[in-house]
Amino acid sequence: MVQRRERLVSLDVFRGITIAGMILVNNPGSWSHVYAPLLHAEWHGWTPTDLIFPFFLFIVGVAMTYSFGKLFERDIPKSEIYKKVFKRSVMLFGIGLFMAVFPFVRFDPLQLYDFSSIRIMGVLQRIALCYLFASIIFMEFRKVKSLVLWTAGILIGYWVLMMAVPVPGHGAGVLTKEGNLATYLDQLLLGGHLWQPGWEPEGLLSTIPAVATVLIGLLTGKLLRSQKSDKEKVIRMFLYGNAGLVLGLIMDAWFPINKGLWTSSYVLFTGGFALHFLAICYWIIDMKGYKKWAKPFKIYGLNALAVYVLSSLMAKLLYLIPISVGEGTSPLKRVIYESLLLPIASPINASLIFAVGYILFWLWIMWMFYKREIFIKI
Repeated sequence: MVQRRERLVSLDVFRGITIAGMILVNNPGSWSHVYAPLLHAEWHGWTPTDLIFPFFLFIVGVAMTYSFGKLFERDIPKSEIYKKVFKRSVMLFGIGLFMAVFPFVRFDPLQLYDFSSIRIMGVLQRIALCYLFASIIFMEFRKVKSLVLWTAGILIGYWVLMMAVPVPGHGAGVLTKEGNLATYLDQLLLGGHLWQPGWEPEGLLSTIPAVATVLIGLLTGKLLRSQKSDKEKVIRMFLYGNAGLVLGLIMDAWFPINKGLWTSSYVLFTGGFALHFLAICYWIIDMKGYKKWAKPFKIYGLNALAVYVLSSLMAKLLYLIPISVGEGTSPLKRVIYESLLLPIASPINASLIFAVGYILFWLWIMWMFYKREIFIKI
């Protein structure tokens, strides 16, 4: 009988690599000078940056099988598990809202934040909703066949909705940024509480297929917790990953791969990539035992929520805090970029150096957390 691992170092490393990637793409020295792979696709299509968010949702799903599995094995009442799920979802959503309004004031000139335009959705808010609905599905339908049917049903149902329901002024099946059903519903239901006027990349309707990304992670976690051999697990992850990539590319012909809409083809395509990436990490780290190289990413992965929130809040302050420069003021981030980095590198490389330096700075902070055994979880 094969011994099940109840702590996957490879999953922590995968999570750490994903968070490091998120910090990298979110914090260039200048948005005017960024290498193309570190930007999102303008609309249809994808870049490496478009893999980061679905990777994280996939990881959420994998991790759920371990955390829920322990609760099931201890015969914790379903009502108690639901309480934990709702509490965690509310806290994640609340932290997302806090990040939206932080630091509650605007500098230069000093004025209070305008709460009438608060952005309701966001990265953590989407994670909270996906975690909530995926948890409910997993609690009620634990069998692999049921989870597969739920995943397929969500992806097919979303495709039908997006292509068949007409949007006033545009018609049915329009997938432009302005004319699609998801954007219309966000404008209708969220009003002025969007990321940009008229547009929300983490919208309400497009969160539904994002739940399917978590379910793909759940299915992967069930495979990893099974009694199959490590070799068979890796082979299956590669085979399923190939299937996701191929199906995503085929579906792209009539429902294009698109992160902003989180299309069904995007779910399958990025799910395939996630399966491949985890399979590689699992083979190298958990099977072959090559772990030393991955310690920085493990440290990131063990405090993923903390480093994401803290680095995002500090990034806001770097944009907002004014520094006296000559006869005027300039944001602290611009001062660092223009005064320290531009003299030693071209604009695009100086921008990249800033982002890499930001990753290393937060690695140092998280290393101190790790040494003191500080792990912030919800």
